[in-house]
Amino acid sequence: MGTAISLDLADDLPGARLDELAEQVFGWLREVDRRFSTFMSDSEVSRFDRGELLLSQASADLRATLERCADLWGDTDGFFDAYATGRFDPSGYVKGWSAQVASDRLLAAGAPNHCVNAGGDVRVRGHSSGGEPWRVGIQDPWDPTRVALVLTGTDLAVATSGVYERGHHVIDPRRGTPARGLRSVTVVGTDLGTADAYATAALAMGQAGVGWLGRLAGHEWAVVTDDRRTPRSDRLPVVD
Repeated sequence: MGTAISLDLADDLPGARLDELAEQVFGWLREVDRRFSTFMSDSEVSRFDRGELLLSQASADLRATLERCADLWGDTDGFFDAYATGRFDPSGYVKGWSAQVASDRLLAAGAPNHCVNAGGDVRVRGHSSGGEPWRVGIQDPWDPTRVALVLTGTDLAVATSGVYERGHHVIDPRRGTPARGLRSVTVVGTDLGTADAYATAALAMGQAGVGWLGRLAGHEWAVVTDDRRTPRSDRLPVVD
């Protein structure tokens, strides 16, 4: 998926079982990459975008992704737009969704204490191997050697969208130009696919994204603006 994936399994299970669970997680994420990559010309997403794959021929996962992206477009006043770049690119949802599915499968498989980190989109459940709630660091968008915030919890979906690694890659769909105004957006909820899409949408909104996040029910958030302001929600699970 064009990003690094890490996995921390904190349950006291036999080594062979932990290896098996890890391989299942990475096997799933490799499958998602093969099917949803916008960089591979023969991926399902690329074939669908070119019109070589009809909706009726698409996998259940791709059809569900199309439906979810349409719902998220409505939820975000059109700022989460899988077609913002001029082609079908659901990456702003798929990365978080795939990590959420991996976490759900670990929970169902009897591994309730884990951390799945898909390039900064993080799903944590239970406790770390030390028995403490998980701690999730949010990178300082102005200094890659520092963290701006540390979040803590036992059931968190933490998605961050920013311009500090890939530049201004998120498009404002109303103007058709790279979004400006926000340096990074972090959204915290319980579903990582949704949190990922909301973070992308808020970044696309620019400065108006701060007000939109303030009205967003069921999620906490933190923002770093281009002028270095750091607004955040009152109930953000932050370690001070």
